[in-house]
Amino acid sequence: MKRLFSLALPVLLSLSPALLSAQPGTGRGLSYRLTLNKDNPIYQKGEKVIVSCNMNGIPSDSMVLRVSVNNNLTGQFKVLPSTGSSVLYENTYDETCAVSVELQGRLGQSEGVGFAVAPEGFRAGYDEPSDLMDYWNNLKRQLNALPMQVTARELEVPERYRDGYECQDIEINCLGPAPVRAYMAKPKNARRKSLPIIILCRAAGVSGDWCRCQVGECVDNAAKGTNGALSLDLNAHGMLNGQPTEYYRGLENGMLRNYYEYNAADRETYYFKGMYLRLLRAIEYMTRQPEWDGKRILVIGESQGGGQAVAAAGLDERVSAVVLNVPAMQDLGGARAGRLSGWPQPIENHRDISAEMIDRVLPYFDGAQLIRHSKAEIFCEMGMIDTTCPPSGVWSSLNNAPGKKTVNCVPYRTHSWPSGQYRADWDAKYYTPRLQFIDNYLK
Repeated sequence: MKRLFSLALPVLLSLSPALLSAQPGTGRGLSYRLTLNKDNPIYQKGEKVIVSCNMNGIPSDSMVLRVSVNNNLTGQFKVLPSTGSSVLYENTYDETCAVSVELQGRLGQSEGVGFAVAPEGFRAGYDEPSDLMDYWNNLKRQLNALPMQVTARELEVPERYRDGYECQDIEINCLGPAPVRAYMAKPKNARRKSLPIIILCRAAGVSGDWCRCQVGECVDNAAKGTNGALSLDLNAHGMLNGQPTEYYRGLENGMLRNYYEYNAADRETYYFKGMYLRLLRAIEYMTRQPEWDGKRILVIGESQGGGQAVAAAGLDERVSAVVLNVPAMQDLGGARAGRLSGWPQPIENHRDISAEMIDRVLPYFDGAQLIRHSKAEIFCEMGMIDTTCPPSGVWSSLNNAPGKKTVNCVPYRTHSWPSGQYRADWDAKYYTPRLQFIDNYLK
């Protein structure tokens, strides 16, 4: 193995944009991948980290190597890797940190790898407010005092499920600006107290398929487990389900445009207050179903959905397990600790709001605070080069969780699902174990 670069301490070498743009392009068809010197991207303090590059082809010019610690750039270098395997970077770290190493060519191609050092040392940027649970318990009392009103409309299910399952489009009244709207599916003729609950929380956005309830996915979840399950597919915004694409695009460009920024200086009108209340109302509705076994409530979510799942577990002790995939809304105060905050990065994106004002609001909606009150078992996947939901923030939250935890750290994962050269490895090592956890929990 050839050695290209070695560091004993983090160094910053600045390359001006003009100098970088003057470089000729990296050869087309070039492919490469960065790897660590061990499979698990978790290191102890003082343990040597080695990042290697496996290059398929010959680069025609120098490439740029960037090293970031807790999302802060600490090193930038020009390197010229050769074909085959070569060491790009070596270092040891003596403090808790999350590090990403990125290699970028002139044509914009970029590959990266990340790791964490002693992540059990991460602490949330905010402390828990002394009245955190008083605030939420008061809202829950108001919510429970509101007589529940439900409307349900039968939906057609996929043909393969028609003999055994049913699905409804439901609407439930709620405190706040919008009702709960979701799809609910279950096996036909299920016995009383025989089924677990599965709640799927949707990722951020308004018009994309990933943030809209899907009948097929809802019924798929109802078919899980030994006898099936009570399945709820919850849209985050209380918007209508099953509408034409134009409806959702209208919301996305209108009243829900940049919704995650709404009223961040007022905890009574902050957008996520309504989102969390709809989630709590949905849980209460599902626990009133006669088929619920009275024991198991599994909440699943990716990104914003993962943030909702954490809130569900922290605010309703009946939630018994959560599956978190690159969860958002964790460590909203990360910037106060010199790190990037978790999505939606309200401190960074609200520089027009005084620190005093925003700091009075965010801790009440920060998953890193709510998770302290969870009794749920946690299965979590995080991307070690994710800059939307940075691993430092996810670890800060998980370190506050009192229950059993399974944590899978994907060294090459950004916020999106891995693809291309990474997909087969991710399917085998990370995605399949997640599905197995769900299946085993529901047996």
